[in-house]
Amino acid sequence: MKIARRADHKRMAWKNGQGLTEEVAAFPAGSDTDSFDWRLSIAHVGADGPFSVFAGIDRTIALLDGPGLALDLPEGKTIELRPDGAPFAFPGDWTISSRNTGGPTIDLNIMTRRGRCSHEMQRLTLEPGARFTTTGAGWAVFNTAARIDADGENLTIERFDAIALDAGEGFVNRTETAAQILHIVIAPV
Repeated sequence: MKIARRADHKRMAWKNGQGLTEEVAAFPAGSDTDSFDWRLSIAHVGADGPFSVFAGIDRTIALLDGPGLALDLPEGKTIELRPDGAPFAFPGDWTISSRNTGGPTIDLNIMTRRGRCSHEMQRLTLEPGARFTTTGAGWAVFNTAARIDADGENLTIERFDAIALDAGEGFVNRTETAAQILHIVIAPV
């Protein structure tokens, strides 16, 4: 188990230069936007505009903060992400534009290179005292601050901190309120 504290996330410009992202983790270490096998990041969306295109990449996005984010998809379709809604998976090759629906937003992105890795993301609410155990190697990104017990160690987790977990690892929510996490499983293909 490894904690990636938000204060330590690597900050950089989006691939298209139109926004900022916090890289939580990427593999292999030191890879850039053209060479990663997988990449987990938090994007700050302050204005309407196009998504970066990532050919050969599968993506999933979930809204962490803000009123909503509308995505204009190919063939004239539109979906809206909400802070309590399900993550949305799509090919990174798609040309997508986004529109904030009421103010700036923050979203979580997992990207995996087709033919090397695959991924799944789900939003979970952990009630006080609930145990979370991952089904596969991946990450738990916290959308709320929490106190957790991991292997007998009491840890304070801040919002947007992330924990890398191996299959079967987990933790107990020791917070007096529910904790919201985004659970990401990454698997080689």
